[in-house]
Formats: sequence, structure tokens, C-alpha cells
Amino acid sequence: MKKYILATLPIVIGVLCLFMKGIIGDEILPDGTLVERNFFLIPLSYLFFFSSIISILFVAIFSTVKKTNIVK
Repeated sequence: MKKYILATLPIVIGVLCLFMKGIIGDEILPDGTLVERNFFLIPLSYLFFFSSIISILFVAIFSTVKKTNIVK
């Protein structure tokens, strides 16, 4: 179970990025221009989600390969 903690940590960071983006919010200037100071958090959260999915898949595949090799 410990091996999955490191693999799921990026998901937690990605959720925190989206949460911070929602909490901090955006600003509309008097001339109607939208100012998004924390827009970088959205693609960063997607990057964390994608890297977590890849790492979970690798951990799952390697653990099943190890189990099949131990049984043989």
C-alpha cells in the first residue's frame, strides 16, 4: 500500500491547485477586462493528474508482474 501513496500524491496536488484557483478567483477591471492571475494553476493541475495516472499504471503493472514472477 505504501507504493501507491507516492503515486497518488500528484492527484492530491492537482486537486489543491484547482481548489486554490477557485478560492482565489478572478477580477474584472472597470473597463470589462477579465484578469486571471492564477490561470497557470489549471494546466498545472492537469499535468499533475496525468502524471499521477501514468505513475499509478506503472506501479500496478510492475506489482502484478512481480506477483506473477514470485508465483512461478
